[in-house]
Amino acid sequence: MIADVAEADFETRVLERSREVPVVVDFWAEWCGPCRTLGPAIESAVRAREGAVELAKVDVDSNQRLAASFGIQGIPAVKAFRDGKVVAEFVGAQPLAQIEGFLDELVPSEAEQLVASGDEDSLRRALELDPHQSAAAVALAKLLLARGDAEEALEVLAPHRAGFVADGLAARAELELGEANRATDSGNDAAHAGSDAASSLHSAFGAWDDGRPEDALEKLQLAVAETGDEHARDLIRRAMVGIFTELGPGHPLAAEHRRRLASALN
Repeated sequence: MIADVAEADFETRVLERSREVPVVVDFWAEWCGPCRTLGPAIESAVRAREGAVELAKVDVDSNQRLAASFGIQGIPAVKAFRDGKVVAEFVGAQPLAQIEGFLDELVPSEAEQLVASGDEDSLRRALELDPHQSAAAVALAKLLLARGDAEEALEVLAPHRAGFVADGLAARAELELGEANRATDSGNDAAHAGSDAASSLHSAFGAWDDGRPEDALEKLQLAVAETGDEHARDLIRRAMVGIFTELGPGHPLAAEHRRRLASALN
């Protein structure tokens, strides 16, 4: 949990270890007065987290090249590592409250840990603990939509629709609810008017749930072309933007279909 680390074992005990648990590195020296103040405080705070974060102590006098490689100019200097990279840092002795806050930012909250579990019960519990936990809302909505619970998915997403992914899922839920409502009115000629688009949507969302984004986007493009309902077209657009966001701006599918969607809507 707390260990002296030198240049020889820094990669293993800090960089590689930080891929499993956050590692905080305290660059210090025996002659440094503020270091003697900070050291015990940060050690106590790390121990209180019972293994959720680890502390590596690096003596800059004995590890000058290591200190230089991280640009250490004043001590104590504290750097936090996650996934082999520096994600937070501060210089100088800090009050205990600030040290606690620094560590709290590194250690996943209970809600974040529940989101990582990914099962429905954990996601619901995460939202109980933190109603602003958008990642939990998005993950839960995906589970609900995959099993056909569009109405509850829409309720779950309501407070989180500022994000493109959440808004895209909400648009999908609205589309699925609209198709369900039309299906209950099968005697009405209007109910059949959008049947081709509805079939494309159903296939598209099934493909996305099955991890086939190329098929999903092709079918959504088809649905855009097949529907004459402007509101439905906008909902499909929002659903596609959500998928583009999940794929990432550099993904070739996102770039291609974004261009095609813009052309279809103009």
